[in-house]
Amino acid sequence: MKNSFYTVFGKRVVDVVVSLIMIVLLSPLFFVLAVTVCIKLGFPIFFRQKRPGKNENIFQLIKFRSMKTSIINIGGKQLCDEDRLTRFGDWLRATSLDELPELWNVLKGDMSLVGPRPLLVEYLGKYSPRQARRHLVRPGLTGLAQVSGRNSLTWEGKFEYESTYVDDCSF
Repeated sequence: MKNSFYTVFGKRVVDVVVSLIMIVLLSPLFFVLAVTVCIKLGFPIFFRQKRPGKNENIFQLIKFRSMKTSIINIGGKQLCDEDRLTRFGDWLRATSLDELPELWNVLKGDMSLVGPRPLLVEYLGKYSPRQARRHLVRPGLTGLAQVSGRNSLTWEGKFEYESTYVDDCSF
């Protein structure tokens, strides 16, 4: 990983300024989405999940909720995620609007605007040494893998893009 002025100081300044501006500009959209989530899915409005960040420090990722909270159906069986996902929730995810509250994570310093997407805590012990390098930087709202193919990439392809970003991070 390069230790340039940008990676040491500038990146965080850009993250704070841009996330703050985006939160202010998008506040009407935040409000509309929050009310819609409340009407369609009820409370809570936000989904919170522990994720590993820079140096594997655990933080709470925040998103708009896209699934029903009940996980047990009438027959007493646990519902899978596909059964809990609503049409509205599917639309939220397809448009990535569910991820807008992550701007708060950027503002707080848990995340960056650009970086490897934060994966689940359960994956921490499964990374190769090269893949684990993703934790040398803050996870991002978006990253090189997302703009280079997103869901059309294999896991190996995503990790390769993320490792490239860690190696070559620049403005």
